[in-house]
Amino acid sequence: MAWRDLRAFLDGLGSGLRRVAEPFSPRFEIAAALREARADAPALLFESVVGHPGWRVCGNLIANRERLARAFETTPAQLAEAYLQRRQQGIEPVGATQVPVKDVVVTQADDLTGLLPILTHHELDAAPYITTGVVLCREPGTGRRGMGIHRMQVHGPRRLGLFLANPPLTLFHAAAEARGEPLEVAVALGLEPAIVVASVCKVGPQVPDKMAIAGALRGEPVPMVPGETVAVEVPARAEVVIEGRVLPGVRQHEGPFGENTGAYFSADSAVIEVTAVTHRREPIYPGLTPWANDVDMLLWLAAGTEMLGQLRAHVAGVADLEIASGTAGFSMVIAVAGTSRSEVRRLIHLALAFDKRLKSVTVVDDDVDIRNPREVAWAMATRHRPAHDTIVITGTDAYVIDPSAAGAGQGSKIGFDATRGGGGAALDKARLEPQALAKARALLGDMMI
Repeated sequence: MAWRDLRAFLDGLGSGLRRVAEPFSPRFEIAAALREARADAPALLFESVVGHPGWRVCGNLIANRERLARAFETTPAQLAEAYLQRRQQGIEPVGATQVPVKDVVVTQADDLTGLLPILTHHELDAAPYITTGVVLCREPGTGRRGMGIHRMQVHGPRRLGLFLANPPLTLFHAAAEARGEPLEVAVALGLEPAIVVASVCKVGPQVPDKMAIAGALRGEPVPMVPGETVAVEVPARAEVVIEGRVLPGVRQHEGPFGENTGAYFSADSAVIEVTAVTHRREPIYPGLTPWANDVDMLLWLAAGTEMLGQLRAHVAGVADLEIASGTAGFSMVIAVAGTSRSEVRRLIHLALAFDKRLKSVTVVDDDVDIRNPREVAWAMATRHRPAHDTIVITGTDAYVIDPSAAGAGQGSKIGFDATRGGGGAALDKARLEPQALAKARALLGDMMI
């Protein structure tokens, strides 16, 4: 059974949710708490938001595999397989019979930051930024639905900067501009995790609609309702929806903003003119600070697991994949079983080609815990031969938010083979005796790794 909405998911967390009664400001303070919260800390619900009585802010929702698995009603061990299986399906959205997102309708909002507790995240950020807004629109001419998360800077009382770097919204916006028309959009905020994950996954010809993927991930259709001022359907149980039009031919500088890379980034971006805001009673605003644990888990499931499925289809023996924490998907570790050195090299080339943002990939044997940086470093130190097992690719397209490639337009990639290959006993991993290890864990569990 799917989580009906964000509120149902929060209620289902039980002791995994901490309600914060102390006042926290949306300017820097909430972001600081979310950024520094440990991955194993509870999800946070700030119930006293300075300057916004009646509003709440939540975050750290999917910061670890246990909570992410709970969001999909599976186990951490089965999460990747469950995701890969479900996302190949498609459950189309349905019309809503209940529409709580329109409990309050504001068509004359004079000040977005006065109405919504939009967070200011970093010390040098130019303004408050929306970081988890799922932007919905329709392709001009075809009516095909577009859906994705795009950062938005507050430019003024009724204007938002919209950073467009990925399809399909980049293509839809270009098509509308070619016609000299605005692109109508709706920004949904405060959604249950399956819809958020679906919004950033890659789509294929079999299931082209991300909202249908959201239905498959949650196990039942997403209830939708038409917008108030735009011809775009929105999730009926979202917490907040911002409606507006992306103005044709208009660009405005936005930033600096601390991106998921952990560095500041600026750009000249499209502009949304806001036409309406709707929200639930006692609404919950979703907070996500870039370069936080939530981002790592979102990228791992929506990008890493996708890559795992692709690589398994091309190379035998691919066992598991991890995105290195804090790298915004730029660095991955892949575990293989019984894969020859020549196939490992092919695997490295494939991985670096499949994902434009991927800059480095390390391949290890499946006796290495790829989620333990100490073990990965051990494999690099003992099994990798730098002169023989390093692949460097130059002249690649740079990913737009990569600070190391700023202004260059081109980048480079690197791969490390840290497998044992045909090595003998000298490359064996020193193991503890199983019964002794079991006893130590049973008696000293809270002290063990």
